[in-house]
Amino acid sequence: MQADAPRACRFGRRWYLNNESWHPSVPPFGEMKCILCWCVSGETHCQRQECPPSACASPATKDNPCCAKCR
Repeated sequence: MQADAPRACRFGRRWYLNNESWHPSVPPFGEMKCILCWCVSGETHCQRQECPPSACASPATKDNPCCAKCR
């Protein structure tokens, strides 16, 4: 007996292949660059980028808009 091929995932109106990753697009906000989703055997998993706590009074997000860093 032959095993089934890995299944694709549907997210919104799009289909993604197994092991494919993407930044989700959420209307009316657009692409959510701080969130990464991926397809695993037909199931969609999403996770927000984890950021270390900033140790300064006024962190900046110049290099990475998802995580604040000290200047």
